[in-house]
Amino acid sequence: MKHRVYDELKERGFIAQVTDEKTLCNTLAEGITCYVGFDPTAAALHVGHLLPIMALMHMQRYGHRPIVLVGGGTAMIGDPSGKNEMRRILSSAEIAENAEKIKTQFSRYLSFENDKALMLNNADWLLPLSYIGFLRDIGKHFSVNRMIATESYRMRLETGLNFIEFNYMLLQAYDFLHLYQKYGCILQMGGNDQWGNIVAGIELVRRVAGAAVYGMTFPLITTAAGHKMGKTESGAIWLDETKTSPYEYYQYWYNTDDRDVEKFLLLFTLLPVEEIKSFAQQGSNIRQAKERLAFEATKITHGLHAAKKAQESSRNIFYGEGTDLDSVPVTIIDVERLKKGVAAYVLFEESKLCSSRAEARRLIEDGGAYINGKRVEHFDAAIRETDLQNGSIILRAGKKRYHRIKIPE
Repeated sequence: MKHRVYDELKERGFIAQVTDEKTLCNTLAEGITCYVGFDPTAAALHVGHLLPIMALMHMQRYGHRPIVLVGGGTAMIGDPSGKNEMRRILSSAEIAENAEKIKTQFSRYLSFENDKALMLNNADWLLPLSYIGFLRDIGKHFSVNRMIATESYRMRLETGLNFIEFNYMLLQAYDFLHLYQKYGCILQMGGNDQWGNIVAGIELVRRVAGAAVYGMTFPLITTAAGHKMGKTESGAIWLDETKTSPYEYYQYWYNTDDRDVEKFLLLFTLLPVEEIKSFAQQGSNIRQAKERLAFEATKITHGLHAAKKAQESSRNIFYGEGTDLDSVPVTIIDVERLKKGVAAYVLFEESKLCSSRAEARRLIEDGGAYINGKRVEHFDAAIRETDLQNGSIILRAGKKRYHRIKIPE
């Protein structure tokens, strides 16, 4: 039954807060329309967006209709939630370009055929609004005292809240009203920092349309070590293969802390809950569990073929299994440079295994840098054409991060 999606989301750990839980569960017995908003502040989504994406996938699998709302309008304001300072305001052209790229990425996760899911841009209804008319018709329903009492605004009052940002709650609430009136959307989902905005939208729909709608928030996911999801030494883990390759994406999940593997299998794969629980209870080999997590997560974002290639490359480079190294990230170096010799720390910086040459020097001096499986003893050791093995030089930073150096063919 459709309402069982709530039980699954709850069992998998998706739900932090929900309004009117009992009534919402009863409402989910029929197919509903729900939405999550994504502000196009970058040209690609990253792992930090994955939790709400997975929630929308579950909703669709149970027969509900998701709306992906790209915030082309609200991005011009900037959401103050969870921020200590005002976001950089993007130009209209930047926002429009980012929004189009994000739309393309979502087709990997949801089926938009026959309106099984919708992708909308709130710029379509927010930009034409008359400011005076909006204040008269919508602004009158908001209490300033209640707004500044919400956590997102209260935190910012200490550091300074711009008047532009103060309008954000009204605009997001108006989104919910518009989506309810035009598309019958009755459930808004989002991160736990969106609770105040979601509740404001629910109240606005009640006041203007006299209807009951609902809200659900997801927990802030951190690793067992206390780190924010999706952040690594080399930066964010993107869902766009041009910014994070399928191999790098696979390795991110494979490198999950042992303590997080079961939680991440529940949240970031579509494997049945019973299978995941059974897997954990049987005390399965942690390597196998991490492989399953990495493979399933990569398959969802990059497809089955890319997941297989990433797994094959990973097994080969770590365990000497398989034959394919094509998925390992590559940097092409001019052969003349290699003939003269390139300092090891320069290669580690150019390959992005280290963010700077100073960091590369520290890595080498601490004994954490390897070339073709051998530890690099000196930061300025010359790497030459003679170091090529089967056409590649394999760099390794620490225990798990690999990169290939090749010359042009």
